[in-house]
Amino acid sequence: MQRQDTALLFLLASIWGASFLFMRIASPVLGPFFTTEVRVGVAGVALLLYAALRGKLPRLRDRWKAYLILGGLNAAIPFVLICTAELHLNASLAAILNATTPLFTALVVWGWTRERLGRGKAVGMVIGLAGVAILVGWSPLPLNGETVLAILFSLLAALAYGFGTTYAGRAFRGVAPLEVAIGQQLAAAILLLPFALYEWPRSVPPSNVIYSLLGLSLLCTALAYLIFYRLMERVGAVKTVTVTFLVPIFGILWGVLFLNESVYVTTVIGLLVILMSIVLVNQIPLPARLKRKPKEERLELP
Repeated sequence: MQRQDTALLFLLASIWGASFLFMRIASPVLGPFFTTEVRVGVAGVALLLYAALRGKLPRLRDRWKAYLILGGLNAAIPFVLICTAELHLNASLAAILNATTPLFTALVVWGWTRERLGRGKAVGMVIGLAGVAILVGWSPLPLNGETVLAILFSLLAALAYGFGTTYAGRAFRGVAPLEVAIGQQLAAAILLLPFALYEWPRSVPPSNVIYSLLGLSLLCTALAYLIFYRLMERVGAVKTVTVTFLVPIFGILWGVLFLNESVYVTTVIGLLVILMSIVLVNQIPLPARLKRKPKEERLELP
């Protein structure tokens, strides 16, 4: 990866990590449905304007049913679940739990296509569950009903992402990524509108909540998708997926800096175990310099 691509990767991770901070600020004041409605609605319109400026307006009506399904699985459901979870969880813990998305994606692919998991992926899933157990079981948060339900919501959000990613790969093969992003956000906004109207705020929210909504919409969704697809084009999916390892780190960092959240040894251990499981499940190769060279190749060296 060139320096520009590496910088974009870290920028994307920092932006997506900040989404948990913004949701933690906005959701308790505005509610999960209204927060998510503003997020996907503003982001969808912003991406639509960007496409219009480039002369690439999408034909969304041709696949409107598919976009409604994708908008529900990959935006409306997981965003609302995470916002609801963060009513009782801190941003750091929510970011780490969301890092289990690749594990659930592999599980969905296995159940959907009956693709053989293989020993490495199976072991990775077991290790991932162990990481969640360490993260939750040794957490200083009280394990009451609200906390357990919030943790469950976070994991269900990761599962929804797994279904959404798998569905997108099948239903939108050959469709321009920008069109998929626009259709997903606008469809999610349509699905959430009745629930958002019920949570409509009775007064103007504080300035920090408004800034959080703008950050969620324009930075963490609209801009993040543009950076993500640019990286996909420049360096490929395998290298871009390494952003998974960086997002929870930035999620923890922003939580500590701006919300004064505490980081415990068990939190770090749980994170490392989950990241180790992601390596096994995604079968991410080691860098070439870390691989042991074949015997015959070593013999040919001077």
